[in-house]
Amino acid sequence: MKKLLLALSPFLLASCSVYNQFVERMQTDTLAYQCEEKPLTVKLNNPRQEVSFVYDNKLLTLKQGMSASGTRYSDGVYVFWSKGDSATVYKRDRIVLNNCQIENPKR
Repeated sequence: MKKLLLALSPFLLASCSVYNQFVERMQTDTLAYQCEEKPLTVKLNNPRQEVSFVYDNKLLTLKQGMSASGTRYSDGVYVFWSKGDSATVYKRDRIVLNNCQIENPKR
């Protein structure tokens, strides 16, 4: 019995990892914004309290931080700030994507 358990343990561990990845994907929302400059697709991962999106051909992952109003995510260089159905992206305190409005908002 011990040999069988030892033989199956890698498969059991792998299935736990796959399950955790599946659960995390289920808790990630994809938000489509239309900004003045171009469209922006943002993945919002609530359990990790982070957003990710592509800007300047780079995948950015920003962690949620303090905000007096709305929700703010940052990596120290980029900031994604959203409030309601609108968002703004900053790079080093300079606006790079402005007046982003969520497309087909959920009400």
